[in-house]
Amino acid sequence: MRIKNGVHAIKKRNAILKKAKGYFGAKSKQFKAAKEQVMHSGNYSYVGRKLEKRNMRSLWIARINAACRQNDISYSVFMHGLKLANIELNRKVLADIAVTDSTAFTNLVSTAKEAIAKTA
Repeated sequence: MRIKNGVHAIKKRNAILKKAKGYFGAKSKQFKAAKEQVMHSGNYSYVGRKLEKRNMRSLWIARINAACRQNDISYSVFMHGLKLANIELNRKVLADIAVTDSTAFTNLVSTAKEAIAKTA
């Protein structure tokens, strides 16, 4: 008995063309061009997901640093003070506190300054 894969091959092609919908020119119409572009697009989106994490971390650090400078302390000294005070808040949470609740952030800064003063 002979097995034909015509239905499966058409399904595969249609899946690729569906992913390539909206691409410019032949990349959205011709299977060969669409397949290549979909593969490249997958690579770009994979790399983009990694870059987004880096970009967000640098944004959080910039926000924390800006709030620290308003409280007369540098970012690195502030983070060192938090570590000495055993306050384990990540940068995402610290940035959110810096943007939304300035009084709470000021309290964190004073706690960090006290911890640094104790060790010095």
